[in-house]
Amino acid sequence: MAVLQHELTLGEAADLLSRALPGHRVEILQGRLTVTPPPDGSHALSLTKLGRVFDRAGIVEAGCDYVQGVGLWLPTLPEDFAIPDLSVVDEDFRDAHVTKNHYAPNVFRLVVEVTSSNWSDDLGPKVECYAQAGIPAYLVADRKHDEVLLYTDPADGKYSGPQRFKRGQSVPLPETIGVRVELSVDTLLDG
Repeated sequence: MAVLQHELTLGEAADLLSRALPGHRVEILQGRLTVTPPPDGSHALSLTKLGRVFDRAGIVEAGCDYVQGVGLWLPTLPEDFAIPDLSVVDEDFRDAHVTKNHYAPNVFRLVVEVTSSNWSDDLGPKVECYAQAGIPAYLVADRKHDEVLLYTDPADGKYSGPQRFKRGQSVPLPETIGVRVELSVDTLLDG
């Protein structure tokens, strides 16, 4: 009896893994399939507190909103996409739907990642991918190295070196997000 074999595309493999591993984050970065386990409590609390800061700053009144776990279509390779921990997006971001749960990068004003076990993706491929996608600001709460990094103003598909912030400092976010916000490094790192 003959058995037909079908080689999966990266997108098909990502879909299968997403269904097989509920709660895990499956992404394709620079043609590489990555899987991240569910966030721990401190990670989740950092994002919750960040949302509260945006609410107090009037993000919705400024014509933006923040969302967690929404797909960002990446122009790096045909099947590339990321699922940032939190993003500040234009209020009409749903009009920029590309495919599946992925939206065009032009509606993203800020992307935030809080590092987990896959911290090297947040500090390497995602920096490159988000710059190539033209994301105006990328904030990384780097729990591995106990600092916060802010990348801004990509030019020619690259960010210049990050601004680095240590414990006890505040991170002033660029006005491109629509509101004036300063974030506590300690809160971003500890939740």
